[in-house]
This record gives sequence, structure tokens and C-alpha cells, in this order.
Amino acid sequence: MDQMEQDWEAFKKKFNAKAGIDLNYYKRAQMQRRITNLMNRHGHSSYTAFFSQLEKDPKAYKEFVEYITINVTEFFRTPEKFEELEKKVLADLLQRSSKLNIWSAGCSMGAEPYSLSMILADLTPSARHRILATDLDEEVLGKAKEGKFSANEYKNISSNRASKYFTKEGDRYVVVPDIRSRVEFKKHNLLLDKFESGFDLILCRNVVIYFTEEAKDALYRRFLEALKPGGVLFVGGTEAILNFRDIGYQSYMPFFYQKPF
Repeated sequence: MDQMEQDWEAFKKKFNAKAGIDLNYYKRAQMQRRITNLMNRHGHSSYTAFFSQLEKDPKAYKEFVEYITINVTEFFRTPEKFEELEKKVLADLLQRSSKLNIWSAGCSMGAEPYSLSMILADLTPSARHRILATDLDEEVLGKAKEGKFSANEYKNISSNRASKYFTKEGDRYVVVPDIRSRVEFKKHNLLLDKFESGFDLILCRNVVIYFTEEAKDALYRRFLEALKPGGVLFVGGTEAILNFRDIGYQSYMPFFYQKPF
């Protein structure tokens, strides 16, 4: 093993010990390129020297974890898919159960679970469904609970939902308390932690972009176990599961996969 390789392996071990994030589950070329770019910007040529700097600087370390975990968020991301979710998927699920159990896995700043909360408040105003929203990053979960968003994150909100579900604070758009209270935020590592079960719907969108094929496959198998029979997995627009039948899903609609009854 050459020196650069040893340096990379040592960096991965130290980062896993501190953050609980195992970079072996991520595509090496993409992840190494992202980290090398950041390392060079900080003036380091060795991963372990860069890590030592991060350990001494909590702000830089926090920014690094956010950079690695890709916290991009917006309401109703790919609006046409959310329209299918609202008109077809949730309509189907609500015919079978009046109280849904939903998991937004890798929820980032909370735009996705709040989008769901708004849809369900419109579809079933008097019902209280369970929306579990999890992420690896505690800092991000703290921001998610506040429910404050930028104009860019807010851009897909209809005027009807804007007036019902948001207030304005300076240049931030704030989700009203009723919609926030319908979401349960929790820290969770998708690659390491136990999964709950009995979900009607799981959303895992734009989370696995840097995962290895093996890590993705294992994750989708665990999601299958976590779904109820007839439950649906909703993935991101670049994340079609090509081997969904081998895993055990049946086709429902593009980017929606169903656990057989």
C-alpha cells in the first residue's frame, strides 16, 4: 500500500470513529474528489493533516460534515412527481388506511417531510398521520425543526399553500406550527442504525447519490423489510432501481416501487 493510500485509509478510519460515517459505503472516486478539493482549498496535501485541522476547528468540522452529507433541500422537489404522490400514491394508500405511517429518510433541512405534511393536511384535514423524518446530521435536524427556508427552497410552493402554511420573517419563509407539529424529527444513520417497520410510504430521494451499488442494494432491501405489504418506496429522479424485481419490489410508477401484498 503506497503512502497516499495509507493516508486515505487512516483518514477514513478517523472520520468514521468521530462522525459514525463509513466512507467505504460511498463511491470512492466521487467522494475522494470532493474531499481532495476541500483539502486543497484548506492548503493541505495530506488527508490526515487535514483531519487534524478539522478536529481543532469545530466550525470547519461541522461544515465538512455538511459538505459530505450533501444537504440540498427544497419543497416539492420535482413537482410533477409530488403531484403523482398526492393524486395517485397517497390516494391509494389512504383507501387502505386512514392513518398513515410515513418515513422521510435523509430529510436534510425538512422541506420534504413538511411538503408531505402540507399535502396530508389538505387531503385529510382532521386526521393525524405519522411522519418520521430522519437525518444523520444533528445540526441540520436542529434547523429543520425551526422550519425557516430561503426563497430558493420555497420556490415550488403554490399561492394557495403559501397563504395557508407559511409566514414571512425578514427574507425567510417560516412553516406554520400546525404543519411543523405533524413531523417527528430524529437522528438516524441509514447505513448503521436499526430500521423501524410497518411503513405505508418511505421517501429516500437524492440521498444515495454517492453510495456504492452494494450499499444501495442493501439499503433498498432493508426498506423493503420496513414497508407494510402494499407499501411504497419513493426515490429521486436520478435513482431508478434497475434491479427492483430481484430485490422483491413490484413496479408501481416510475420512481415508485411497491412491496407486494
